[in-house]
Amino acid sequence: MSGPQVLGRVTLVTGPEEFLNERTVQTARQSVRSQDAEAEFSEARGGDLTLATLGELAAPSLFSAVRCIVVRQLEDLPEESVAGLLDYCTNPVDDVALVLVHSGGQKGSGVLTKLRKITTVTEVKSAALKPSEFVGFAVSEARVSGARMDSEAAGFLVTAVGQDLRSLSAAAHQLANDFPGEPLTIEKVKRYFGGRAEAKSFAVADAALYGRRAAALEELRWALDGGTPAVLVTSAFAGGVRGLAKFVGAPRGMREADLAREVGVPPWKLRTIREQARSWSPAGLAAAIRAVAQADADIKGAASDASYTLERLVLTIAGLRDAR
Repeated sequence: MSGPQVLGRVTLVTGPEEFLNERTVQTARQSVRSQDAEAEFSEARGGDLTLATLGELAAPSLFSAVRCIVVRQLEDLPEESVAGLLDYCTNPVDDVALVLVHSGGQKGSGVLTKLRKITTVTEVKSAALKPSEFVGFAVSEARVSGARMDSEAAGFLVTAVGQDLRSLSAAAHQLANDFPGEPLTIEKVKRYFGGRAEAKSFAVADAALYGRRAAALEELRWALDGGTPAVLVTSAFAGGVRGLAKFVGAPRGMREADLAREVGVPPWKLRTIREQARSWSPAGLAAAIRAVAQADADIKGAASDASYTLERLVLTIAGLRDAR
């Protein structure tokens, strides 16, 4: 998004993903600044916007004629201000970049429909990422910082950091900055983020789903001693069993990419699920789903001994796998 594309135009930012929306706003700001280092920047809320306030924001000052105006929460725009905003967007000021941010949802959708019909309006949409897309996002964020990260390392990073895009981006940039010019391997990612509670939880679940009782119990003890909340462990079990069930029930002969989308996991995770699934029957998975649901209910119902509940869950899951 270069300067000429935002000055004298309107950038409409829509969608529920706040991090990506903010990135678009910052890109527009940087574009304006590249055109005029003395450019002025201002912000307003949709609920406060009137034709008079928009005129004041767009008017040149004594210091600079180039301006960037960001209007957030466009969905709250008063009905009486709609016509004035549409009139401005039809004929925007040459030296002004107007950025309108709508956070998604049905509120204010009528205004969006009208804005999309105006030729001087450019829409940038941010869709919520699917579970299988977070690994690609992490790889892309590392690439932006000049680093190479393989899918296995990115997958572990997603597991460890979670699916908050801001946190995931920050983690990828931190790794790229701390290992300049080096490939970001899973060993490097584990060195930095292997102690995260979510990662420990998935280690417990994976070991149990493989049927490795002793390893799962040891991982569980390490996780609980390290302060991992019990609910994260049951959540990891739920995700693991759900992925196995989807894999077992998926049509045969699907391509890897299609199968990953069907299961709801990144392609690299299929290898683990495929290995785990070899000793799981549909009946065993059904029993595992019930066991996880019961353990989760017990813990959320303030079970007197969460450790015992989780140990029993580990043994139950491992036993169900062996029972085939």
